[in-house]
Amino acid sequence: MTVIAIDFGTSNTAIAILVTEGDRELGSPQTCYFEEISHGFATAEGQAWLVPSLVYVIDSDTDDHKFLFGEQARSQYQLENQSNHQSNQQAKRLFQGFKRDIVASFRSPAREIDGKLYDAEAIAEIFLTELWQRLALQGIQPAQVIFTVPVGAFESYLNWFGNFAEKLKVPNFQIIDESTAAALGYAITRPNALVLVIDFGGGTLDLSLVRTAPIANNSKFQNQVFKAEAIAKSDAYIGGLDIDRWIAEHFLRQLGTKRSQIEEHYWQKILEIAEQIKIKLSLVQEVREVWIDQNEVVHELRLNQNELMEILEQNQMLEQLREAIDEVLTIGLNRGISKAAIEQILLVGGSCQIVAVQQLIISYFGKSKVKFGKPFEAVAHGALSLGQAIKIEDHLRHSYAIRLWEPYLHQYSFYTLFEKGTKYPCQRAEPLILQAAIAGQTEIWLDIGEVADISQAEVTYDNSGRMTSSQLLKQSDFRSLAANSKKSDIDQVCIARLEPLGQLGSDRITVNFEIDDRRVLIATVRDLLTDKVLIDQQAIAKLE
Repeated sequence: MTVIAIDFGTSNTAIAILVTEGDRELGSPQTCYFEEISHGFATAEGQAWLVPSLVYVIDSDTDDHKFLFGEQARSQYQLENQSNHQSNQQAKRLFQGFKRDIVASFRSPAREIDGKLYDAEAIAEIFLTELWQRLALQGIQPAQVIFTVPVGAFESYLNWFGNFAEKLKVPNFQIIDESTAAALGYAITRPNALVLVIDFGGGTLDLSLVRTAPIANNSKFQNQVFKAEAIAKSDAYIGGLDIDRWIAEHFLRQLGTKRSQIEEHYWQKILEIAEQIKIKLSLVQEVREVWIDQNEVVHELRLNQNELMEILEQNQMLEQLREAIDEVLTIGLNRGISKAAIEQILLVGGSCQIVAVQQLIISYFGKSKVKFGKPFEAVAHGALSLGQAIKIEDHLRHSYAIRLWEPYLHQYSFYTLFEKGTKYPCQRAEPLILQAAIAGQTEIWLDIGEVADISQAEVTYDNSGRMTSSQLLKQSDFRSLAANSKKSDIDQVCIARLEPLGQLGSDRITVNFEIDDRRVLIATVRDLLTDKVLIDQQAIAKLE
């Protein structure tokens, strides 16, 4: 049997393959190489072949567009940009960071190219479909496919992945979060290992405290059988793309200009230079590059490691990393696990190569515990373990709440049903009692949603363009699951119809909630007035 794992990343995508016979692995996980579109990254364990998550729409006079992917897309964009006379329309043809746009709550608007609109979801489907077809051309026909997703992925992103898998007719597909997969990729051979995975990529920062433990011996398996228990998780929507933008804006301020004053393709070029400077600063103290602006003026751009650290501090990136680490450690401590008990800190993702990031993590845990030997392949290789003798014990990644209309305040509020970190399957201890919101109400909707804490840095500048202050703003974000569910399902299970009609201010229904082992939210609704069961053990939504 052939199992593949797809680690779809904001900056790069890895696809790993594992061939098995019964319950026995034939060889070790291998990362797929695709001619012309893959890019090699040097690691402590050798070369890692990834596909840059890039799509370039080729200029065409016909209705059907053609596309370039990965390294081909990058090369075409650079070729167009070499003369520094590239039009804004040409610059729009390069798509990058589209995974992050799907995960984020606020997405970039669709781009119009040659009369056609392309949004992040459409480009992501085109990109992943191309990789799927290239697997087929290599004669790879998987019996099982495993997708990895960020720790904090919302229901809409997971639904998009599920719908995409259906379109491709993907056989037996599963989903695992990236941090847990990375822990398996680094440490699955060590029973009872307690590890903290810090996955810091192009679009998100994900942390997961995971313990691998042996299960009772089972003669069916030749090798030791493990389970991976996710003890604590934390996340933030911040990553390498933000750092590239901050560096580019830093240079523009030095040059006395603003982002709004330069054309799009010149902005993309300085972003590209900023990314290269960031990567090189992981190896050397200072980097110098040249940028030619729209007036054909040549500028030398210089940055050293201390200046990069200052940029990260000013934009609150390092503070968000500290808070994410503190949150995971606090959850772990509340569950009886001290910081000293954590055996390894596993770094994953390109942003973990930044010296300032590594120094901060080492200051927390000590140099001997911090490992970064598989920064690019750990997630994909670890996800393959899910297809073998691995069981995952997990916790909810978000809190879940019901949104209620407050008739006297004339506004919505939400009431938490299950807290983030709750282990499932589980059942809510007390039923929820709901009233009619208006006189003569005919039905009560169960509007369930995810709740997450969103952080955003607020930066201000003085008259000289120097950064003067920064504040980390936090707020709770409620995202209704109904908007992401199929309408037929919602019509069947999310409405309690009232007969006789509901009266304002009177308790009318009780709702018992539970979450099964497949992360499905189940509700039982009883009418207090008639004592009838209106909804009996029915699924409302698939969580996470």
